[in-house]
Amino acid sequence: MSMLVGKMDFCSIYRKYPLKRYYTAMTTLPTSVSTVAPGHYLQFASDNTSGVCPEAMQAFMAANTGFAASYGNDDATRLACDRIREVFEADAEVFFVFNGTAANSIALASLCQSYQAVICSDTAHVETDECGAPEFFSNGSKLLSAPHRHGKLTSAGVLDVITRRTDVHYPRPKVVTLTQSTEMGSVYQKGEISGISRIAQEHGLKVHMDGARFANAVSALKVAPADITWRSGVDVLCFGGTKMGLPIGEAIVFFDRKLGEEFSYRCKQAGQLASKMRYLSAPWLAMLTDGTWLRHAAHANAMAHRLSERIASIAGAELLLPTEVNGVFVNLPEPAIARLKALGWTFYTFIGGGARFMCSWATTEEAVDQLADDLERALAA
Repeated sequence: MSMLVGKMDFCSIYRKYPLKRYYTAMTTLPTSVSTVAPGHYLQFASDNTSGVCPEAMQAFMAANTGFAASYGNDDATRLACDRIREVFEADAEVFFVFNGTAANSIALASLCQSYQAVICSDTAHVETDECGAPEFFSNGSKLLSAPHRHGKLTSAGVLDVITRRTDVHYPRPKVVTLTQSTEMGSVYQKGEISGISRIAQEHGLKVHMDGARFANAVSALKVAPADITWRSGVDVLCFGGTKMGLPIGEAIVFFDRKLGEEFSYRCKQAGQLASKMRYLSAPWLAMLTDGTWLRHAAHANAMAHRLSERIASIAGAELLLPTEVNGVFVNLPEPAIARLKALGWTFYTFIGGGARFMCSWATTEEAVDQLADDLERALAA
């Protein structure tokens, strides 16, 4: 049975085709529609659509040997935490949780009271895509939007929100959250982070960093991780693992140990304390050894730059934002978008104001070139 992928999402496919027939559906795309190998049509939808990178998978399988202490008291977790401390050159408190929403939400909840507020951009994931989880876990802390440039907050904008009101009728700002790299594909430079952090510290605020794509930012900036985190005033980092190539899991890194003293209780209460923690932590050790995480991030960034260069030469395709990391944002006519989706390509059009194409550790040059060729044909038509 064949179908036109792009007319329905994954869940729709699953509902229409029973599990025993799902894989058949995925491998029987009409040959007249696309020459892309099965599954590749999802390649640019998100860096979440890629599989597990081989180094992380090998570590995951290696962890599946014998018996180990539970709830994070195993050797793999201890070694992974130590490795993260080495990478960041800091005696930090480290916790592993299942996903980014939980990481951001319970980290922010630990930094502020219910009557306080978190300053963010209106494009931040905590604002647009976490279903109110930060407010839920903090018992009501309000998110306050500040002006941004291409997704990045500015010192002036943050200061304006902090000083806008100081009366008891308004939530008191307590945390600034930065996304590195941002949902619009931009990267905070060290000076930008330290400038915002200085404003925050002067007014008694903490600084949180959503680092779902932190690896891509470090690779692009070619700096030490410490330079764009605690050395620039960041108090806690939610270090993204899933988009980096891990099977599951994010790391929450408290650079000020006092802030993380009782955080283990929040993890437990939020259902984020894994009983078999070794399966979350072991892949981290593999990724952070021999620069594997940065090598994969550099590849994802390089594929995005390759795609961006191809698109820049196509008549009718307008690059909306500079390509700094692994996302390419393009303004396309609706008919061209429809034709691309009819060819099987899956991508988002509600992020950044245009079509967004994301690259990952697994993105291939062949897929980049096929997408660019199909885009050129779609526009020419």
